[in-house]
Amino acid sequence: MATSELPRFREKLSYGFGDLASVLYWQTFMVYLTYFYTDVFGIAALAAGTMLGLSRSMDAFFDPVMGMIADRTETRWGKFRPFLLWFCVPFAIVGVLTFTTPGFSSSGKLIWAWITYNALMLLYTAINIPYTAMLGVISPNPNDRTTLSSIKFVFAFAAGMIVSATVLPMSKALGGGNDARGWQLSFVIIGIAAVAFFLVTFFNTRERVRPPPAQKTSVLQDLGDLVTNVPWLILLATTITFILFVAVRSSVITHYFKYFVGSHTITLPSFLPKVGGTQEWHLEGLVSAFNTSGQLASLIGVILVPFYARLVGRKVAFVSMFVVAIASTAAFYFLKPDQLGLIFAINLLGSITGGPLSALLWAMYADTADYAEWKKGRRATGLVFSASIFSQKQGWAIGAWVALGLMASVGFKANMVQTPETLHGLLLLVSLVPAAVGVVSILIVLFYPLNEVRMQEIGETLKARRASAEAAAVAG
Repeated sequence: MATSELPRFREKLSYGFGDLASVLYWQTFMVYLTYFYTDVFGIAALAAGTMLGLSRSMDAFFDPVMGMIADRTETRWGKFRPFLLWFCVPFAIVGVLTFTTPGFSSSGKLIWAWITYNALMLLYTAINIPYTAMLGVISPNPNDRTTLSSIKFVFAFAAGMIVSATVLPMSKALGGGNDARGWQLSFVIIGIAAVAFFLVTFFNTRERVRPPPAQKTSVLQDLGDLVTNVPWLILLATTITFILFVAVRSSVITHYFKYFVGSHTITLPSFLPKVGGTQEWHLEGLVSAFNTSGQLASLIGVILVPFYARLVGRKVAFVSMFVVAIASTAAFYFLKPDQLGLIFAINLLGSITGGPLSALLWAMYADTADYAEWKKGRRATGLVFSASIFSQKQGWAIGAWVALGLMASVGFKANMVQTPETLHGLLLLVSLVPAAVGVVSILIVLFYPLNEVRMQEIGETLKARRASAEAAAVAG
């Protein structure tokens, strides 16, 4: 492929807008959905945890199917791009319905939650798996992929900052005392923005890497190639445990601030607009500041990680940063509610090292697609990434289920004063429990075999094969 045919910076930037759209929802799922269902929508913690766990687990099994559908799609726009056009509007509409609280009985509300949330997750799958698979086909160059993955996560963390900073205050302002109405209107605004961002990606990107011209595969062949792809299997297990590390903590962080940390009188420099001087900080302000500052730190980490990864290699970068993130998470066990400065500072350290880990994982997944083509002579990019998103959803399903299940087991009841046992359970869920899972994730990734030298050899071999196949096709 000629240098002139490689993606320019504008196209790479346009690709990032797709994750800006996706993460407006995904960040809400991570940090606010459990809070929304227990404290706004009004269903019990165990019922919410069971619904989220089962729904995400069941939806995750649709991911490989969606990947295979995308791999077999042929349009004038490519295999993956058209799904952004087709599904962005339905996705936004169902998003509004999911965050609508109907005036039903408890059982009626639970049924509504099951239907709308599952519909939203199916549409998220239909649009996000093809979008993510584009990372493997916009460019064949590993350095381009690392850059694309970093830009993708820069936009992801920007969306995370937007959600963290605005969703609670926006829902409160728009609701005018009616929290349920505020959440519904907030997602009307978020839905309109998401549609616009998905369309930016659709209209400004190209797909360049295609399967070998003579490739003929079946579903069984594709699945067989996937389950015998050892590097991919290692990344799959790493992703499940890494996401579980993030999900357990994120699922209860709002509860942690509401019931463990509480309100605080804080004095900030007077020159800061709106927040300067001595003020009483309550849940909305503290959680928004905590999550937003963490997302900002993660954003800085994602910007810096390509340089660090080039110096030490992606695997070493992943392990070394993860160790710091795990230690930062475990440290929360020893922090008291009045140590607000340390709570924020340690979270910043954990975020700047833990945030970029997803960007490294996705770049490594693109390498496993090349590895499969090198070893088997067949390529199924959509399936590789869809099955990888499957692992993400399983991690989030287990994380939410474990977190809310443990909260229920220690007597958590929404909007009430919690017992010492419940507060200790919350403390474990934001510290030692996720840290232990993180250690398991590191032990798994140590077995990952595709280093930079190996990928350069594979890339050169594939380049020669593709050139030979194209020449043969022209001659034929």
